[in-house]
Formats: sequence, structure tokens, C-alpha cells
Amino acid sequence: MTLKVIGAGLGRTGTFSLKFALEKLLDEPCYHMFELMKRPQDLPTWKAALDGNPHDWSVPFADYGAAVDYPVAYFWEEILAAYPDAKVILTVRDPESWYDSAKNTIYQFEPNTAEKLSIGMRWLFKRSLRTMVKSGLYAEKLVWKTHFEDRFDDRDFAISVFEKHNQHVRDTVPADRLLEFNVNQGWGPLCDFLGTPVPDMPFPHENERAAFAARRKEMMG
Repeated sequence: MTLKVIGAGLGRTGTFSLKFALEKLLDEPCYHMFELMKRPQDLPTWKAALDGNPHDWSVPFADYGAAVDYPVAYFWEEILAAYPDAKVILTVRDPESWYDSAKNTIYQFEPNTAEKLSIGMRWLFKRSLRTMVKSGLYAEKLVWKTHFEDRFDDRDFAISVFEKHNQHVRDTVPADRLLEFNVNQGWGPLCDFLGTPVPDMPFPHENERAAFAARRKEMMG
């Protein structure tokens, strides 16, 4: 299996909805941050990429036909070089609403004091918890400390990073291989871009704020 689609859109632009949509259209799994939190074998590759050390992208993507969300969105250009026949989807939304959504969901993912105590008590006995914590620490370093330079609380700066990222994608990917997509557009543009029939089902709308909170609680449990 090889990557056919690379998602360059940042988290909270509908990437989880896109994951489910691509899995339906391609009939192949789609990589997402939640995959990393279940796959400890992938973390060395992502760490090596962030540190500028040699790595093999086939390690995390061997069983996937598409990949979206962080950490993919940060390394999208490098991943595209490794899979030059892949198409690129840039999920977009209003920058102001994107910031509010990210600030109130993924930016708040760090466990509180009570959760940290609970994690400490179960650390030695639950491998999935250790994987989740290690992946979360990596994501914190990649997203907040590196991509947003530890300045995400600065609204104007964070939005400028978001907009510069999107513009770089537009400026870099050939027009015939890029789809700029808002998930509110539904199946039409996505199916046209991929050359697939429109499914006889509603477009998936996943990872709304309440659903994100529920997933976070489940993962911390």
C-alpha cells in the first residue's frame, strides 16, 4: 500500500472528518494523530524527522492509503517528496474560528493535576497509557513549541502561522494536484478531485468539541 493522499491542513480544520471520508472513498485506512497515539512503533520515525535525523516514511505509512492531521501536516512537504504521486488536500476554515477551536480543544489536551496523579499510579501497568503520554509529549513539542514557537497564546501570531502555512501549501503544490477543501462543502469537491463516485451517505462530521472532550476522557481513563 502507498500513500495516495496527503492532508496538509492543520488540526481543527476538519481533519478527523476528512479521515473518515477518505477511508470511505479509498477503502483504505487513513493515518491521523490518533493513530500515532496507538502505535508506539511509529514514534521513533516522527522523532527522527523532527530532530533532522535519517528516517523512513514507509514505517508509519506502510498500511495506509492516506494521511492527515498532525504530525503529517507539519511534514507534508517532506512526505510528498517521498510519495511524489500523492495528491494533497489542504483543509481550511476561517482563521479566527480555527484559533478559537484549537485553543479550546487540542491546546487543552494536557492532563490536569488529578489526571497526572492517576496516570502516575497506572503508568507501569498500562502500555496504551504510556504510548498515549509519550505521543502527547511529542505532539506538544512538535506543534506548540516548534510550529507555533511556544507562542500559541498570542492569538495574532498563531493565526499568522496558520495563514503562512496554508499559503505555502498553495504556493508549492501544483494546482492539478491540490484541493483546497472546507469540510462543509461535502462530498462533491472531494469526489471530483479523487475521481470517485459520491457515496450514498451523509458526509462525516467528526471531532466536534463535545466529541473531542469525550475522546480525551476515554484516552485518559
